[in-house]
Amino acid sequence: MSLPEEANQSKQLEFVTLVAGGQNFCIEITQIREIRRWSPVTILPHSPSHVLGVINLRGAVIPIIDLAEKLGFAKIEPSERHVIIISAIEERIVGLLVESVSEILGVSPDMVRETPRNSEDPTTRATPGIIPVGDDMTKVINLAALLPDQGQVAA
Repeated sequence: MSLPEEANQSKQLEFVTLVAGGQNFCIEITQIREIRRWSPVTILPHSPSHVLGVINLRGAVIPIIDLAEKLGFAKIEPSERHVIIISAIEERIVGLLVESVSEILGVSPDMVRETPRNSEDPTTRATPGIIPVGDDMTKVINLAALLPDQGQVAA
């Protein structure tokens, strides 16, 4: 393998693909700590509707967010077939309830296209890119834009 070929491979971006609200999304693999099966949460009073509650993960209290509802889709009714993606957003750790996790997608940076902008609502800013995959489009989620730091649990 020649040096330029190695340098080109190191620039490849890796995403974990998932389904939320019946749509294909992906999150940079560097933001994901672990993927776990759904387990019941402790509900917190007066929390936003997209915050399902919290779980105790090895001594840490982690808020669980319904990603579909946060993105403006119908709320997910959690069952044992759903998964929670434990993600690191800057200094915060949150769990994202999704319908399923599919695969790891490796793409070159030039494959990520900018999302067309109709408005600048928070959900639009939270999906800055789209990756064409076959006949489908996988939307890249910017977790920091989707879940700005508004307090520990009110994510």
